[in-house]
Amino acid sequence: MKFRFLTTLILLLNTLTIFAQDRYAANILYGRRHALLDSVIMQELKDEESEQGDLYEGLYENWSSTKVDPYSVNFGKLKDSLVIDCRGYYPPCLGCVTSPFGPRGRRFHNGIDLRLGIGDTVHAAFSGRIRVRRYNSGGYGYFLVLRHKDGVETLYAHLSKFLVAPNQEVRAGQAIALGGSTGHSTGPHLHFEVRLMGNPINPAKLFSFTDYMPLRNKYYVVKDRTFEERMSYAGNHSGYTGAANRFSNLAFYTVQKGDNLGGIASRNHISLAALCRLNNIRSTAKLMPGQRLRLS
Repeated sequence: MKFRFLTTLILLLNTLTIFAQDRYAANILYGRRHALLDSVIMQELKDEESEQGDLYEGLYENWSSTKVDPYSVNFGKLKDSLVIDCRGYYPPCLGCVTSPFGPRGRRFHNGIDLRLGIGDTVHAAFSGRIRVRRYNSGGYGYFLVLRHKDGVETLYAHLSKFLVAPNQEVRAGQAIALGGSTGHSTGPHLHFEVRLMGNPINPAKLFSFTDYMPLRNKYYVVKDRTFEERMSYAGNHSGYTGAANRFSNLAFYTVQKGDNLGGIASRNHISLAALCRLNNIRSTAKLMPGQRLRLS
């Protein structure tokens, strides 16, 4: 009897352990593949680099170890044919979105804020090279800028400690810093930005921060959609007046506590599918109070 009891107890503990592991895997939506994520990404990127040569070739004339945007490239002059390869993405942290991309009072929030605690690990979203590693008293606090291929960069701010050196090569998923609350911050969180030749893009257009994976393998840059928030906010952007004027009549909705996508779509006489398509989100996406959704 005692032996049977111990056997049953061991089986129960093993089951609970497996269940807990599966729950954690489900939280980041890589499921059982998550254990292989690092090795798969590393091998693919290694193969790409051997075929393409130096990912940063031709870009060093704009290389700066101090400026967030050393390129001065107006997004109105970018080509619509640009493609952002999202396949190598690794979530910088597993926190939920606490503040979305877009207008914030009298200024524009160029990234999203993700929940994390002081000392929590921050990971590189893509493989690349550390371009900026410094302290900024104007808001970012301790922050990093990683240079990736195809003109894409990611920025990580309000850090408490750096785990990488300037100009260091890093791999997607590599620990690069510890979370903090430095700079202009009301509490511990990670400020995360994605920029294309210095121009900020809403990270939620590229990645799911509830499923922790890319929304699609490749994101095609279409200026009217990719930079719509900036155009709408500016009202009239030098070098791209036509698009700014087209966006001046767009309708937006600010999410309130208790809102859901179906209810918002119904009240504003728009289909759920159209609402999700306009905002590059899934029908199951979680909404945050204060989040702005495009309605037209």
